[in-house]
Amino acid sequence: MERNGLRRDVGLIGLMWASVGSIIGSGWLYGAEKAVVAAGPAAILSWLIGAVAIVLLALVHAELGGMFPVAGGTARYPHYAFGGLAGMSFGWFSWLQAATVAPIEVEAMIGYAGHWHWARGFQHAKDGTLTTSGFVVAVALMAVFVVVNFLGVRILAHTNSAATWWKVAVPLAAIFIIAAGNFHPGNFTEHGFAPFGAHGVLSAVSSSGIIFALLGFEQAIQLAGESRDPQRDLPRATIGSVAIGAAIYVLLQVVFIAALPLSSFAHGWTKLDYPGISGPWAGLATVVGLGWLSVVLYLDAVVSPGGTGLIYTTATSRVSYGLARNGYAPKLFARTDARGVPWFGLIVSFVTGVVCFLPFPSWQQLVSFITSASVLMYAGAPLAYGVFADRLPHRARPYRLPAGKVLSPLSFVVANLIIYWSTWDTLWRLGVAIVLGYVLLGGYAWYATRKGLPDAPRLDFKAAQWLPVYLLGMGVISWQGGFGGQGHLGLWWDILVVAVFSLAIYYWARACASPSGEIERSIEEVTVEEVPVH
Repeated sequence: MERNGLRRDVGLIGLMWASVGSIIGSGWLYGAEKAVVAAGPAAILSWLIGAVAIVLLALVHAELGGMFPVAGGTARYPHYAFGGLAGMSFGWFSWLQAATVAPIEVEAMIGYAGHWHWARGFQHAKDGTLTTSGFVVAVALMAVFVVVNFLGVRILAHTNSAATWWKVAVPLAAIFIIAAGNFHPGNFTEHGFAPFGAHGVLSAVSSSGIIFALLGFEQAIQLAGESRDPQRDLPRATIGSVAIGAAIYVLLQVVFIAALPLSSFAHGWTKLDYPGISGPWAGLATVVGLGWLSVVLYLDAVVSPGGTGLIYTTATSRVSYGLARNGYAPKLFARTDARGVPWFGLIVSFVTGVVCFLPFPSWQQLVSFITSASVLMYAGAPLAYGVFADRLPHRARPYRLPAGKVLSPLSFVVANLIIYWSTWDTLWRLGVAIVLGYVLLGGYAWYATRKGLPDAPRLDFKAAQWLPVYLLGMGVISWQGGFGGQGHLGLWWDILVVAVFSLAIYYWARACASPSGEIERSIEEVTVEEVPVH
């Protein structure tokens, strides 16, 4: 077996800051404004709902990360539990999500830089696509991400930690500085606390980017293969990052609502408007007389996306590394250089970024949709958790999820509600992306099996018999539901249907999962040289 060349150079702070740096990205600059337009002041409830949902998913990942401290973990847990078909599917979701974030963050950097005169020629005013000079700049920025990654995980961790300290400090400074002289409690009730009712609160969770702003905790999991003490540090980094991120986002929402001048929402929250609203926080700082702070915020609008793009470039190569270790991708993706870097995965992430920069508006929309639908990859962890609790009860668990038999199926329900709230318009496009993944990864699996390659994955259709019903069922529910669908399922009834369907899939999947012995063999085949011995 080819030895794992990843180096275990990352400590607790490096792991936690990898996740925090992904959670506090470009989303904080727009999340509060988009959420209040969708839900009014009740957007605070939307953030709390989103935070609870993410905490549930993070707790499940914390136990799995401690059990299996391997690179690209989110792409590998379903493989252990259900074999090749399910593992290939969730592995594709993981890679797709990671690969598209970095180029989108680069475009965000370029878009935010348009505030300055020298950068206004980088995008076409009509559709926001890159000009020739903008394309060159975008490719150069992607190249910087890749070069920093090639310097090794230790330098990467230090670089990301420095960027993350800045990314955390700036929103915290904005919160306290703006709130100090501009906190108007009456703003929360001027047009009613929840002017759009429960539908507005729930739709804001997905449609306003709340959930997707909070995602990113899994970056510590993806770097598990390079952690110095993964059994101890992974659970702490995963849970700690979510706690930090959720606290910052809720405070941002509260302060944003309270600091707005009454004239900005005099005609209702859907018509929120003030000078500079295209950069919500920077514009607000200017409106309340803090022009110097707006300069800092415009600078952060370049730094924050850059830090997020950097760590997602890392994640992309680690997920493809995990896919190769599981046999879904050529072994070339699992090869590392002298610094322990999976070099081919980094090159592919760079090429993917360049393709995403191509100036086709429809392609830009597709890339954005793939990122927003990334939560689908998280649904695999609760399913795998249920299987391991049932089939591997005595396996060492450095962190044990309290009330796991209740919280695990509940987290699967929550994941599917988030998917459902993403709207039918998003989900039918996700179906196209799923088919593309089956063509690419399925094609390689078929080739490897036919050629008798030693790394050919075990495509266990029996253990994954629930998967097509799950994917198609979620599509049908979304199509019939009230979030962009036909509206045949009313509010609350649709939530009940999603919950019942999710529980049925959860227990079906657990019942037909791979036998204990087969799971143990699968784990040993791909992790024996990756898990550190203490």
